Amino acid sequence: MGVRRHTGVVSFSQYEPYGPVVHSTIRVVTWNVWGRYGRWRDRQAGIEDALATVAPDIVCLVESWSHPEADQPELVAKRLGFDHSLFAGDWQQEDWLSGTGLVSRWPVTTHQRRVLRGQDGAGVGDALYAVIEGSRGPIQLFIVTLDYPLGASDVRQAQVRHLTEFIQEVTSRRHPVIVCGDFNAGPDADEVRMLTGQTVTAAPGLVFYDAWEIAGDGTAGYTWSNRNPLAAVAMYPDRRFDYVLSAWPRRGAVGHPTHCERLGVLPADQPQLSDHYGVLADLRY
Repeated sequence: MGVRRHTGVVSFSQYEPYGPVVHSTIRVVTWNVWGRYGRWRDRQAGIEDALATVAPDIVCLVESWSHPEADQPELVAKRLGFDHSLFAGDWQQEDWLSGTGLVSRWPVTTHQRRVLRGQDGAGVGDALYAVIEGSRGPIQLFIVTLDYPLGASDVRQAQVRHLTEFIQEVTSRRHPVIVCGDFNAGPDADEVRMLTGQTVTAAPGLVFYDAWEIAGDGTAGYTWSNRNPLAAVAMYPDRRFDYVLSAWPRRGAVGHPTHCERLGVLPADQPQLSDHYGVLADLRY
């Protein structure tokens, strides 16, 4: 990153610390879509409409669903005109499974799922890792769900440590690493600060951009909001639970967020698409 070699001497360029900056971007969406609860058919149609409007390259679906007759990632992929999708999960809910979904413009060459737990094995959460063969090289993607109780920060911190071990085990620093999902924790929580470099990192040298922090609209960006009737019943505080994170640094500033916004933000008197709002981010790629 911005390092030049002359006759064996290594120098740093303060004018181009990342080398020539990449100006092309990839559009990534993460959204906790609340399974098949409530009026799920209407919500599914609305989610598909919202995604089609913003034309993403990659869609990460937390609390996605699979049913013997169809699965949600396939439906979303069909609506977007993509050929690549997958579902991973085994939480039985009536006649359907709850899990994680991925929809991609480009082929998914490999994937694996890892359960994330607290130090004593407590808590609920997992991470789906996928390698996507994008148009400008491999994209290393993680879709994450961490445990939900307000008082479970210690569990989530342990889960983040397991997540970073997973990331270090399977990824290369030569290619972008994107971490998306529902962390059930605000940006000031230790489990998130461990990833964004605002406290001691969970693994040495592993730190991420928070797309909303860098490229959001300057508001708090709540994705769990009491303005949403589906969320308000839980009587939680307003929080930004959902993130698009990208590893820093990379040559060309790959992964640097250039734009970030929420999806599915509707007036309270209209039918809601999920109990969470989605997050869209454009990242240099």
